[in-house]
Amino acid sequence: GVTRLLLTRIPFFKEIIVSSFSCDSCSWSNTEIQSAGRIQEQGVRFALAVTSRQDMNREVVKTDCATARIPELDFEIPAFSQKGVLTTIEGIIDRAVAGLEQDQPVRRAADEQVARKIDEFIGKLRQLKEMNSPFTFIIDDPSGNSFVENPHAPRRDDALVVTHYRRTPQQAAMLGLEGEEVDAKPPDAAEDLRDEVLQFNTNCPECNAPANTNMKVVQIPHFKEVIIMATNCDSCGHRTNEVKSGGAIEPQGTRITLRITDPSDMTRDILKSETCSVEIPELEFELGMGALGGKFTTLEGLLKDIRDLVEQNPFTLGDSSMPSRTGKLQEFIGKLQEVNGKTKAHFIMDDPAGNSYLQNVYAPEEDPELRVQRYERTFEQNEDLGLNDMKTEGYEPEGPSGR
Repeated sequence: GVTRLLLTRIPFFKEIIVSSFSCDSCSWSNTEIQSAGRIQEQGVRFALAVTSRQDMNREVVKTDCATARIPELDFEIPAFSQKGVLTTIEGIIDRAVAGLEQDQPVRRAADEQVARKIDEFIGKLRQLKEMNSPFTFIIDDPSGNSFVENPHAPRRDDALVVTHYRRTPQQAAMLGLEGEEVDAKPPDAAEDLRDEVLQFNTNCPECNAPANTNMKVVQIPHFKEVIIMATNCDSCGHRTNEVKSGGAIEPQGTRITLRITDPSDMTRDILKSETCSVEIPELEFELGMGALGGKFTTLEGLLKDIRDLVEQNPFTLGDSSMPSRTGKLQEFIGKLQEVNGKTKAHFIMDDPAGNSYLQNVYAPEEDPELRVQRYERTFEQNEDLGLNDMKTEGYEPEGPSGR
């Protein structure tokens, strides 16, 4: 037979490996899943109140060490009794029915009374699919790698209760983690925020209609944490995103210089903070501090935003535009489009706050085309950042005098 492997990522979850086996001789087929990540720090328990046919179609990742239960029927699928599977709630019920029916002919011959009770129980499982009455579906996974889909993500699902818990020594031993430290510190609230998409209500900057802003804390490898905020307006379709540094202002400023020599350089990740200026000496171009705001994109995406900013210049549009000025801007846009790795150029990012980043594709080794310089800020730069008048020590008001 042939086994096919697919590495895929489930939104708002993690990467998994789906393996599918099929035999051309007997037409037997089988599908399994394995977690592509490590065992999580905590176990997880999903409790879903199934009330409609749509709930039966929710995707479920059930690892081989997870336990599935339906309390209303006193039904349980023990851990390690089935291989891991990517399916739906209805698919798990069908799989349980198929497993119970498999040995029924042998049971009827050996003990008809037991076979009759199992037939009655199979009938109850099938009635769950008809949704005559709601029921509760629970998955308990000590490894933390199981998952039940939230169709309302990133919003909260009132029907789904997700509980993270600390594994017991017995559960750790079952997973082969006998050496796990018993006195390990539980993760704090800040750790939990890294895995969640937060949402708060705002007004659209274009039409002032109520809109939602999503916020996510992201860890950039070999750099620091940043906060990405995205706003989508359902009324006018306006979309915007912004990046804020998740850390403090660095003690020194940062000047990053990249020599663009290959088209692959255009795919490098870039974090441009609000305090960062951009310069391309070959084009005699400089983008000042604050322009375009904070961006987390690629080099190609940032150059596209610069091109859009130049094209939307109001002095180059309409009857009042001067042909000479319009021609120079069009010539600049043409040169900017040629900066795609085939035309060599230098891309310079200067951030006095030290909160900007350009990906080093050779990390943790040195990148021969990338130079990062640290420098002491001038008094004017500290003034722009509001650091000269910032008092972090001895700011408490003095007590009344002893008069």
